[in-house]
Amino acid sequence: MYVVQIASECAPVIKAGGLGDVVYGLSTELESRGNCVELILPKYDCMRYDHVWGLHDAYKDLWVPWYDGKIHCSVYCGWVHGRVCFFIEPHSEDNFFNRGCYYGCDDDNMRFAFFSRAALEFLLQSNKRPDIIHCHDWQTGLIPVMLYEIYKYHGMGNQRVCYTIHNFKHQGMGGAEILQATGLNRENYYFQYDKLRDNFNPFAINFMKGGIVYSNAVNTVSPHHAWEAHYTDVGCGLSHTIDLHQDKYRGILNGIDDNFWNPQTDRYIAEPYSIDNIDAKAKNKQALRKRLLLQEVDKPIVAYIGRLDGQKGVELVHHSIYHALYKNAQYVLLGSATGAKINAQFQHEKNFLNDNPDVHLELGFDEELAHLIYAGADMIVVPSNYEPCGLTQMIGLKYGTVPIVRAVGGLVNTVFDRDYDLDKPAEKRNGYVFNDMDYHAVEFAMERALWLWHNEKDEFRMLVKQGMDYDYSWNHPASDYLGIYESIREE
Repeated sequence: MYVVQIASECAPVIKAGGLGDVVYGLSTELESRGNCVELILPKYDCMRYDHVWGLHDAYKDLWVPWYDGKIHCSVYCGWVHGRVCFFIEPHSEDNFFNRGCYYGCDDDNMRFAFFSRAALEFLLQSNKRPDIIHCHDWQTGLIPVMLYEIYKYHGMGNQRVCYTIHNFKHQGMGGAEILQATGLNRENYYFQYDKLRDNFNPFAINFMKGGIVYSNAVNTVSPHHAWEAHYTDVGCGLSHTIDLHQDKYRGILNGIDDNFWNPQTDRYIAEPYSIDNIDAKAKNKQALRKRLLLQEVDKPIVAYIGRLDGQKGVELVHHSIYHALYKNAQYVLLGSATGAKINAQFQHEKNFLNDNPDVHLELGFDEELAHLIYAGADMIVVPSNYEPCGLTQMIGLKYGTVPIVRAVGGLVNTVFDRDYDLDKPAEKRNGYVFNDMDYHAVEFAMERALWLWHNEKDEFRMLVKQGMDYDYSWNHPASDYLGIYESIREE
């Protein structure tokens, strides 16, 4: 099958979050199964060019319709760790992708509306006719709209679209100027409720809603998050649209890249280990303490790795630091704050705890250190307010680091409480889960995990091995996506 992935990110060349990991990991697994996979991405000035091999001109003169004229673009081709990627570079005074950032500009809606039109124009003009166009998140939500309202009348009538939503919080909004710029134009038509009009703002079009309405298949990145978006406010206003299109909507759990996250082959950790050689994990704990100047003592290490913001439950992250210390554990945090207030708070805590030999707060992100923390920690806390899928807990399980998670999104689909998950046999439970978004809830889950480590080390070791035994690679998700591709290709 010929599949083209169109996205705003692909790790490691363009990565702002989990989207990049998913696009790369899924593409790799699909290609390993004999499918032809190509990716179309924006050519940002700030992307990691050191991860692109053989970058060369692929299509020099791509003229993309925009408003009443056309914008000249160049398309480059290169290999990103084996994946064939096409990078679109517009030559325009708008300077769409030469901003020194991926997101965060006032005209992001225009930037990615243009990218969507340019991606389709490139497919049309280069005579590429994939079986499946797989689009990701709000940035590409207009692609199925333009495909079925414009491009199917110009020789692209057989292409089918799978649309994956990674985060409902960011949906992409715009006014009539988006329709005019992209050539969709007909305001009276597209501002209807069953088309692009936002469910709560009659004067705005919603990119993500367009993706849901016009695509052949829609999914989000875990089964439980799919249910949450359909039936709770996690859908951020799109629940009714999902309900109208529920026949083509589902959740598929993300995977992790076994080539990158694997304690047997990880070049960033001190000592490789596996489920059959779990004792070697202790060498990584020792190396982590040495690197972060923690005291060598008979205590568990609790970790947090991720953004410091409201989505990630930043208040509970903060509370977990002091509760771990109170319960005779050490704590390691690696995270970057998304706001000045949160950053100032954690900078204050870092200064306050600086001389404590049982805690280290690393504000920022360090890829190498992240691997060592996963390998060296005993437990990892994921107290998210909401979590579409979550990679942290799956990586933790892979590295034998017991997850302590809140019962939301993909965390529900991957972590099963050792003491209370009666739907799973005891030998299939792999962590600790709490429900409420309060201090008592996270304390109780942490206390159960820490008690087991302190008092029943053999039982804790068994729990570690039960977690490592789970396969959260891209093997199963890729099969699910291929099933979707096959079903919509036959429509």
